[in-house]
Amino acid sequence: MKIYTRTGDDGTTALISGKRISKAALRIDAYGTVDELNSFIGLLRDQPVNESRKAFLKEVQDRLFTIGAHLADDPDRSAARRIPDLFESDVDGLEQAMDEMDRELPPLRHFVLPGGHPSVSFAHVARTVCRRAERQVVALTEEAETDPLILRYLNRLSDYFFVLSRKMSQELGTEEVRWIPRTHP
Repeated sequence: MKIYTRTGDDGTTALISGKRISKAALRIDAYGTVDELNSFIGLLRDQPVNESRKAFLKEVQDRLFTIGAHLADDPDRSAARRIPDLFESDVDGLEQAMDEMDRELPPLRHFVLPGGHPSVSFAHVARTVCRRAERQVVALTEEAETDPLILRYLNRLSDYFFVLSRKMSQELGTEEVRWIPRTHP
């Protein structure tokens, strides 16, 4: 099977329904950013410090494929297709994972600058790409119906990456880089 089809050479792509739309459409931008996030999570999952979290991060990647399928669907013609579901328990799972990590972290008393270790930086990149995906889904929601659980999941997922970055810093023995605002004389 060939990967290339040449059907996108005109600047359009197909939704799951087969309907063709511009590659610059907000819907494409949203699920493209979810795909970008998924790639960063693969990089994050491959970090040795995340060995114990590999299975959980793989589940997150699976949920993002589910979200991508929902976003790639034509909302006018989706009733006949079976797309995997996102569940409230998926959001709960992110919250539970954050609570477990947070129990072992010192209280947060300052803003944290991204960085401190290359592996930690990957978590921060995932967090910011997740926030961008969330903003794009918000914009899409303003013009088309989307499952509200998608927004809740993405919102919680970006929080998860922040807590994960702190936990990774702790496990790697690196100091969190505090943001200390400059004062004017």
